[in-house]
Amino acid sequence: MPTLPPEPTPVSARESHQARELAESFGSDPDRYDRARPRYPDAMVDAIVAASPGPDVVDVGIGTGIAARQFRAAGCRVLGVEVDARMGEFARRQGFEVEVAAFEAWDPAGRIFDAVIAGQTWHWVDPVAGAAKAAEALRPGGRLAAFWNAGNPPTELAQAFAAVYRRVAPDSLAARWATAAAQDAYSAPHNKVVDGIRAAGGFGEPEQWRFDWERTYSRDEWLDQLPTTGGHAQFSAATQEQVLAGVGAAIDAAGGSFTVQYTTTVVIAARTGMS
Repeated sequence: MPTLPPEPTPVSARESHQARELAESFGSDPDRYDRARPRYPDAMVDAIVAASPGPDVVDVGIGTGIAARQFRAAGCRVLGVEVDARMGEFARRQGFEVEVAAFEAWDPAGRIFDAVIAGQTWHWVDPVAGAAKAAEALRPGGRLAAFWNAGNPPTELAQAFAAVYRRVAPDSLAARWATAAAQDAYSAPHNKVVDGIRAAGGFGEPEQWRFDWERTYSRDEWLDQLPTTGGHAQFSAATQEQVLAGVGAAIDAAGGSFTVQYTTTVVIAARTGMS
């Protein structure tokens, strides 16, 4: 007798690395993703490169190559590992070699690297299995570095944005993130990264770094990047339209542009062992 598949567990009730459909949703519009997503501070890239024993880098979730291009500009040779074939193809057009796989299942095939980086992606990776895979791929002294941008619009505008999500899509992941301070939204992933590294073994004690910077957005620039953020790709076209209209009206009421205070946080650990 045929049975219906089980209902998917709500994203909010699962660990982020179990919500694979969200991790694979960003490739629906890679051109927009590459155009609109913020870059990373050059000081962060320089610090990771300086801490690594050489230039060979694996980028976990290379996406369209946003972080990879910055590391390449700093003198690195970057291999991408990407779960979404659409994103991987975009990165290949940027000149990167990309292997399509979930990182936990990826085969380094005996290759050894100087750094494993993950920009805005490590929360989609099983924290223990991912750290174990990174340890397998790194030479002694090599670095695992997971990093995230977290941005806070001005308080009144952030509250206006949150009100839009509560009204239009109250049960969505985007609504939950909109009501939390940006840094708070990533505090749990940071803790899971640290715990995963410790549990996997093969690394020294993780460090946490912080880089503060800012970017000013016009109304159109902000609305361009919103659909690339977590949860938006799950919206229906009608819900997306309502969210963008509400957020756009809030920006218009605030003068048409605003400055986001960004914090880029890094969890970094060194592979132990004899060189």
